[in-house]
Amino acid sequence: MVAIGEIGLDYKYTDIWDKQLMIFDRMLNLAENLDLPVIIHSRGTTAHIVEMFPSYNLSRVLLQWFSRPISALAKVVEQGYFITEGAPTAYSKGIREVVKRIPLTSLLTETDGPVRYCKGPFKGKRTTPAFISTIVKAISEIKSMNIEEVAAQITRNFEEFFKVKLNQVE
Repeated sequence: MVAIGEIGLDYKYTDIWDKQLMIFDRMLNLAENLDLPVIIHSRGTTAHIVEMFPSYNLSRVLLQWFSRPISALAKVVEQGYFITEGAPTAYSKGIREVVKRIPLTSLLTETDGPVRYCKGPFKGKRTTPAFISTIVKAISEIKSMNIEEVAAQITRNFEEFFKVKLNQVE
């Protein structure tokens, strides 16, 4: 086992809010006890979740598909957390703004899903790992960096977060 997740809170399901909080607390305690990183789902709850984290001794935190509030991004960076961004990086103004503001050393990529996109270069397509190259290209454009540099840093971020070493062909 290398991580606990995807766990979190989702305001879409307010009718089971208390149950979500209870289970989320148990999962965070498990991650704390096992010294494992957590991968967090936080649709509509990011600010709330980020405020909760100081109550736990979590070794590594990744906020999956971070979008808002942008005001929480400073705290995410300050605490040394990572975020992921996916396909919307190629077309969403909001996500592109997040990518612009987050240090590359705090960013990972993802495809999530399965999701069928209705916008951008992925319109009508379901997510696949093949999307990653387009996502990395979009990040490199937003950051005005070489695509190879971006890919290398994201790989280092992955290795740091999961405490693994990938075999890379040079």
